[in-house]
Amino acid sequence: MTQQTMQALVVDAPDAPFRRTELPMPQAGAGEVLVRIHASGVNPLDAKIRAGAADHARHPLPAVLGMDLAGTVEQVGDGVTGFAPGDPVWAMAGGVAGVQGSMAEFASVDARLLARKPANLSMRQAAALPLAIITAWEGMVDMANVQPGDKVLVIGGAGGVGHVALQLARARGAQTFGLDSGDAAGYLKSIGAVPIDRNTPVQAYVDEFTAGRGFDVVYDCVGALDAAFHAVRRYGKVTSSLGWGTHSLAPLSFRSATYAGVFTLRPLLTGEGREAHGRILEQARKLVEEGGLTPRLDDRRFTLDQAQQAHELLRSGAANGKLVLESPARARQAC
Repeated sequence: MTQQTMQALVVDAPDAPFRRTELPMPQAGAGEVLVRIHASGVNPLDAKIRAGAADHARHPLPAVLGMDLAGTVEQVGDGVTGFAPGDPVWAMAGGVAGVQGSMAEFASVDARLLARKPANLSMRQAAALPLAIITAWEGMVDMANVQPGDKVLVIGGAGGVGHVALQLARARGAQTFGLDSGDAAGYLKSIGAVPIDRNTPVQAYVDEFTAGRGFDVVYDCVGALDAAFHAVRRYGKVTSSLGWGTHSLAPLSFRSATYAGVFTLRPLLTGEGREAHGRILEQARKLVEEGGLTPRLDDRRFTLDQAQQAHELLRSGAANGKLVLESPARARQAC
């Protein structure tokens, strides 16, 4: 490859606009893969980093944002096996810890974080999923070990992580229940979940759907641990991807239930356990290709140059599904 520079979007300071610029072309070092990025997912955490409100992500500005990507392998570095130029891939690959994000033409990615993209997903669809899949998988599969017949409640079930968690639980044979706004009921039914309006008192839906027993597994995706601790059954399991703040453990203790927190960024921040991300995405690829998992995307489409509009829509709360930035060439091909 003779190209010396690439186009990228940089944020210079908290809440600053995106600035298009040229950066040096990344190189695939030992154990890395150079990926040509076709689509970049937009996550709420990206917006928090841009606002300077995500100290736990440790991504100092100025920086290239974007954690999720889908693209094709351009080069492989020394010691990399299993990938070759031209392979379609997906990953949660950067955008934290000072590592270049996906809002650029190319990124050099730790090969342990990569997996082959599901053949039945477009680049746009695939870029919407990595962070959500890894977060949902760690909570539902690795920690809660959902079993056939379990009654599983996902708080925030129609959200980015929630809709994936519900589909994972259903694929494992569980009965699924999604707690969200009343407007989300139709979507929740479409993925096989029983919708529960989030304004319903906890005891009321515990009585209605579990005969007062409580749910076997509760996954909190919105920071509602107090409700989760009251909704879980005795000896049940609670997991959360937003387990922050101060909460009374008494309801959990009285039920002899267990709690596990999900912190998906840890491998990116510390370098430990990165192979788990690639493993999860590879297993999820098979599930997607079998029809067991479908991303929920907002109908509106954005190119990389429209990142500002996409972030404004995300922050407004009006997005109806995940948002993705496509490379201009890929967006033209899709039209």
